[in-house]
Amino acid sequence: MNPQPFVIPALREWTGAQGTFMLKNNAAIVVDPAYSEQLMTAAITFRDDLQAVKGTAHCKVRIGKPAKGDLYLTLDPADTSLGKEGYLFSVKDIIDIKANTPTGVFWATRSLLQILEQDPLHQRIPAGMARDLPRFAVRGFVLDCGRKFFTMDFLRNYVKLMSYYKMNDFHVHLNDNGFKGFYNNNWDSTYSAFRLENATYPSLTAKDGHYTKKEFIDLQKLAQQYGVNIVPEIDAPAHALPFTKAVPQIGSDKYGKDHLDLDNALTYEVMDNIFKEYLQGPNPVFIGKEVHIGTDEYAKQEAEKFRAFTDHYIRLVESYGYKARLWGALTHAPGTTPVKSANVTMNLWYNGYADPKEMIRQGYDVISTPDGWLYIVPAAGYYYDYLYLDKLYHKWTPNVIGDQVFPIDHPQIKGGSFAVWNDHVGNGITEKDVHHRVFPAMQVLAQKMWDGTDTAVSYEVFAEKSKNIGEGPGLNMMGKLKGDGADSLVLHYNFNQKEFPQGVLSLKGNNSYLRTPVKGIGYGYTVSFFIKPDENNKDNAVLFSSPDAVVKLKQGTTGKLGFSREGYDYTFNYSAPAGKWTHIAITGDNKTTSLYVNGVLCDRLEQGKRLFPNNYKMAVVQTLFFPLQYIGDQHNAVKGSFDDIKVYNHVLQPESILKLSVRNMGHF
Repeated sequence: MNPQPFVIPALREWTGAQGTFMLKNNAAIVVDPAYSEQLMTAAITFRDDLQAVKGTAHCKVRIGKPAKGDLYLTLDPADTSLGKEGYLFSVKDIIDIKANTPTGVFWATRSLLQILEQDPLHQRIPAGMARDLPRFAVRGFVLDCGRKFFTMDFLRNYVKLMSYYKMNDFHVHLNDNGFKGFYNNNWDSTYSAFRLENATYPSLTAKDGHYTKKEFIDLQKLAQQYGVNIVPEIDAPAHALPFTKAVPQIGSDKYGKDHLDLDNALTYEVMDNIFKEYLQGPNPVFIGKEVHIGTDEYAKQEAEKFRAFTDHYIRLVESYGYKARLWGALTHAPGTTPVKSANVTMNLWYNGYADPKEMIRQGYDVISTPDGWLYIVPAAGYYYDYLYLDKLYHKWTPNVIGDQVFPIDHPQIKGGSFAVWNDHVGNGITEKDVHHRVFPAMQVLAQKMWDGTDTAVSYEVFAEKSKNIGEGPGLNMMGKLKGDGADSLVLHYNFNQKEFPQGVLSLKGNNSYLRTPVKGIGYGYTVSFFIKPDENNKDNAVLFSSPDAVVKLKQGTTGKLGFSREGYDYTFNYSAPAGKWTHIAITGDNKTTSLYVNGVLCDRLEQGKRLFPNNYKMAVVQTLFFPLQYIGDQHNAVKGSFDDIKVYNHVLQPESILKLSVRNMGHF
C-alpha cells in the first residue's frame, strides 16, 4: 500500500492503496454540473497551475461526468464533518475531489499540486484516499508595509504563496512610522507612511510607494480566488505619525506626534473620515469581512481615553457591516470605560499588554501572535532575524500564547499568525531579504497552524523534504536555479557561437544587452565573468540588470564597481581598468556580498552599523539578489566586452574562484 505522500501541511488522514495515477497531458478537469457556478473559478485556477507545474499543454476544463484519467470536482454539503475548509480526495483511475465548500475543493488542489511538484515527471500521484481539514480557522501572516513599502506584485505573489500552504489570513499593516531616535529626535523628519490612496486627505498618501484603491481591491479579489482573507489594518491612536503629518492639529503635544490627541474632537473627525473612505458606499475599498483597527502601545496614562477610542472604532467598523480586529492592549490600559468584546477578535502579541486568560474571560476571540515566538524584525538585534523553526515545530501551537497554554481546541482561540515588522527604516532590507526570512517559517507554521499536534515526522525529515516543495506554481521569489552536473553551474555563456563573430559579447552602452532566460539568482551564488571596459564609460554604467537590482561598472560618481537595489546604493573598493581584460567574481548569501578580482578577494560587504548622535545604532544590510535578466541594460549599459560568464547556485570556495580566473586567461 502506498505510504502517505508528503505535503505541507500534512494530510490529517490517509488510506493508501496500490498503484499510481498518471496525469496525462490530455486529462480534463471535470466539474459537477450541479455545482459548476461555485467551482468553475477553482477549476480554471487549478488548470493554470497544472500548466505551470507540468510545463505542457493545458488540461481542459469541462462540465459533465469524468472519464478515466480525469480529475473531478464536486461538493457534498451533507458531509458537515469537513467544515468550511476540509476536503476528501480519492485517487484511483480518476481523482475525485469533494468538499462542503469551494474553499475545501481548492485546498485539495493545493495538496495535489504539491504531490506533483515533488515527482520528477510531474505526473504521478499515489493511489489512496485522503481526508483533510484544519484544526484552526485562522492561519495567518502579518506584513508591516507601513515602515517598508512592498510592491503590489509582491503582495499578489504572497497571496499565491500563502494559498499554496493553505495559509488563509493575510494581515496587511498599512501605516506606521520609524523611531524618532534615528531622526535626531525630530518628529518632522521621522519616517512615516500610509500606503493607501486617500482622497479626503491627499497628503496622507505615501509618496515613496502606495497602493491605489483599484490595486487594493484587485488584490482582495485575487485573494478570494485563492482562499485567502485580506485583513487591512489602519493603526491608531499610536503609530499614527502619518495622520498627524497630514493634519498636524491632531498630534499629541504631550506624548509625541506618533500619538493622536484624544482630547481633540478633530482627531475623531479625521480618523472617522479615513476609515469611512474605505468602508462606505455600495463598492467599498475593503471588500472582505474583517478590518483591523490597530489600537496598540498608546500612552498608559490615558487608558480611559484609549479605551473609549478603541470602543468607538470597533463600533464604527461594525456599523458598516464588518467584523473588527484589534491588537491586545487592554491589560496595559486598564479602566472602567467599556470596550466591546462580543464578535471582536484580538491579536494577542504580548501578555503584559493583554493577558490572554483575562481577554478570553472578557469574551474576545483571539489569534495567537506571541512576539517571543513569532516576531521577525529583520536585522534589528531584538526579537528574531530568523525564527527558531526547530523549536516552533516541536513546541509551539496556536494554543500557546506567550507563557500561557490553553486546551488545543479552545473555542475562542481561532488560530495563529506570525509577523514581520520593519522597525529599522532605511536599514537596507529588501523584499528578497524579507522573503528569505519568511518562506521557511511559512512552511513550518503552515503545518503548526493546520494541525499543530502532528509532529510524527521529525523536524529534520520535515526540513529535508520541504526543500522539494517551492513557493507555488509559477513563483520563484527565492531565486532558486537548478544546475547541471556536480559543479552546480546554472548558466554559462562562452560566446563561441556564430552569432558572436568576435568570440565575445560586445555592448555599446545605452540600450545594449543580451537577455537571459532567468530573472536573477537568490542567495548562495557565484557569478564569474571576464570584462574589458571601453574608455570613457558613463557614471552608473550597468553590467547586469533586472527589475530587482543593477550591478554597475561605475557606481554613481565613484568610478568604482557597485550595485543598487530598492533605492540603496553600495560600492566595492575597486575600479575596473579600461582596455584590459579582468576576471570578476561576485558571491552572495543572505549576509554578505563579496568581490573577487583575478581570483583574489578584493572587498566584502557585510552587515555594518550606522551610528547616530544619541547612541542609536542601526545594522545596515548589504545583500544582493543578483540580477541576470539582462547582461547590460535597456538604458545605460556598459561599453565594453564580456566573456565566459558563469553562474553557480552556491558560493564557491576561494580556491575554485582562483581556478576560474587562471585557467581561461590564456584565451585572451
